[in-house]
Amino acid sequence: MNTKQILLDFSAVTGIAGKEEQAVQLGAKLLEPYGKVRVHPQGSLLCRVWETDPAAPHLLLDAHIDEIGIIITHIEEDGFLRVAGCGGMDRRILMASPVVIDARSGPVYGVFCSTPPHLTSGKELKNPKVDEMYVDIGCTKEQAEQRVFPGDRGTLYAPSRTLLGDACCGKALDDRAGCTAILYALELLKEDAPCCNLTVLFSSMEEVGGQGAKTAAYEISPTHAIAVDVSFAHTPDAPRAKCGLLGEGPMVGFSPILSHAISRQLCDLAKEEEIPFQTEVMGGKTGTNADQIATTRSGVLTGLVSIPQKYMHTPLETVSVADVENTGRLLAAYVRSLGKEGKGW
Repeated sequence: MNTKQILLDFSAVTGIAGKEEQAVQLGAKLLEPYGKVRVHPQGSLLCRVWETDPAAPHLLLDAHIDEIGIIITHIEEDGFLRVAGCGGMDRRILMASPVVIDARSGPVYGVFCSTPPHLTSGKELKNPKVDEMYVDIGCTKEQAEQRVFPGDRGTLYAPSRTLLGDACCGKALDDRAGCTAILYALELLKEDAPCCNLTVLFSSMEEVGGQGAKTAAYEISPTHAIAVDVSFAHTPDAPRAKCGLLGEGPMVGFSPILSHAISRQLCDLAKEEEIPFQTEVMGGKTGTNADQIATTRSGVLTGLVSIPQKYMHTPLETVSVADVENTGRLLAAYVRSLGKEGKGW
């Protein structure tokens, strides 16, 4: 599979939290070769890859398919739009940024308003909250009401692209990079005989609370799970102790809410398979779908593998193709190990 192209294609489609249909449509097309695909009532995408002995472990591989964005809250008398954040958008980058609204009538382009520096005294808010800002789509209120509606969602407009080396950047790679890593794992596993039951979940609404993973995991009722997400990659302006390194492999999570046995097994498998890896240690919750899945029903043995990413929650999120593929290799190694000779129990 062409990992880089899938990353670029996934980044290009819109799928803001709670309105993931376009991204789910692409995800379904990519998952179809590997199993039976269906959409969950909460908008998540499910693929049952293997069904074997009901007494065997049932592994859930999860990555969220939604992205951050904005939601229209009000149309002003002069046609400007008031919006709220739909997920944790970095508001430092919003002023004068281009935006595209995913409206019923088709895409509507606009720009976040920005007061020229010549007209400011320095006392104004330099970093206003999202709901204190306006979006200009270039028309009157009457014209705006014909094209957009409160509740419509939008995202910053920034085409995905490749950088030098093996890096890709674009919007929504948090967490479409995780979806791509799972697809890479499935490609590696397609000739394997199943030793466990396997379901893939591309979950909705992670950016607004993880409801997609929580409800789908409740239905699936897995014995084991691995959540695949992104985490911080180091840049010169970021604290090294809180970051991994781009290009140095997946980050295996350790946290009280995670299964320590799974975390250690992932590290051991990475060493056995000569897969570069890093560790990420958290003192409480992980801030990912792992928190939701681990506490589903009577509890699920859950691990977390994260892909290093620069510039999180911006339209220029950056990942290494090698990191995505090595994450897929590690997931495939774990799937092969689960159920063999009682491993993973």
